[in-house]
Amino acid sequence: MRGERGRGRSGRFMTRGGGSAPGFRPFVPHIPFDLYVCEMAFPRLNPTPDETAFSDALLKRNQDLSPTSAEQSSILSLVTKITNVIDNLIVSAGAVEVEIEEMRQVGSYKKGTMISGHNVADLVVILKILPSLETVTALGNKVVETLRTQDPSEVLSMLPNETGFEISSADATVKILIATVPPNMRKLEPDVHIDVKHLQNSLAAVRHARWFEESASHSTVKVLVRLLKDLRTRFSGFEPLTPWMLDLLGHCAVMNNPTRQPLALNVAFRRSLQMLSSGLFLPGSAGITDPCENGHYRVFTVMNLEQQDMVCLTAQTLVRVLSHGGYMKILGLDGDASYLMEELSTWDGVTVKPSEKAYEKMPELELEMDEDGDAEMESIEAKESKDDKE
Repeated sequence: MRGERGRGRSGRFMTRGGGSAPGFRPFVPHIPFDLYVCEMAFPRLNPTPDETAFSDALLKRNQDLSPTSAEQSSILSLVTKITNVIDNLIVSAGAVEVEIEEMRQVGSYKKGTMISGHNVADLVVILKILPSLETVTALGNKVVETLRTQDPSEVLSMLPNETGFEISSADATVKILIATVPPNMRKLEPDVHIDVKHLQNSLAAVRHARWFEESASHSTVKVLVRLLKDLRTRFSGFEPLTPWMLDLLGHCAVMNNPTRQPLALNVAFRRSLQMLSSGLFLPGSAGITDPCENGHYRVFTVMNLEQQDMVCLTAQTLVRVLSHGGYMKILGLDGDASYLMEELSTWDGVTVKPSEKAYEKMPELELEMDEDGDAEMESIEAKESKDDKE
């Protein structure tokens, strides 16, 4: 699968009429090799190795990453207070200028995949009216004023941003993502209202949270997603992966198998890296289809070719390290591991060389013409015309 990386182009060769150009077959995305989908065709010759230590390390890392009881208590308290205030604003229609359709919990707080040290919850507030910047700021001020009235001793701050606003206490933050009902999308004005892309992303977050609750609520999926988020933080090659990609990758690694039964955490963790390394998120791959969008939209296409290559080569290096027992370093339980992407490392007598880039970005050619460029071009054309006549 290494040879598939960095081809620089994927898709169907189209003619003006929309059909395939003569001599070319229609583009059909390939499915990268995944042992756990076709395991029956590759029977194991040796007994399954004992991976108790690896499984214990995964659980230990998950415990370290999970929010503490104090963090959970503080974020739950702030979320509860804010949701109660907004619920009262919804039922008291006409009492305030901001008309709210509904409110939904989204993000890692709702999905149960929060990481310690990032005590932030997300709420989506869907407005009935057009979401102007002044209206959203007024809503944030109203919520904070109500909270301060209820508990004057608590120190709160409200900060507007491009997606809505956020309310913070001493040790927790709740981000309010603003959306609006679909009919309003055609009435938005760029300089007056929140950007349409942010509004669409907020509505998408609601769909993502609903899908995760219905399809990916298994505890192994949640633990794996938390571990993948940690990898993304510690290895720069994984930075292009969005939280939604990690949710879908975690669900795929745990649940997408012939038996439809959840795989063990150690198996799913290794499988997620193997799928990325085999080209799951590379041009030409079937990838993972977004279950919350119409059509066959592949989630990894939001990354550019260079980012797709970085994700693949990072996973390839980590798979080799993991295959030779370097899981403590990969999980962050044995010091910094960022050097694995740049330097040779030795594991049980085996030297692992980091994967190299397969995609080379083509330099942009800039054509520069001086002030006399047009005159020079005309003289060249005249000379060529004279030579033709002669």
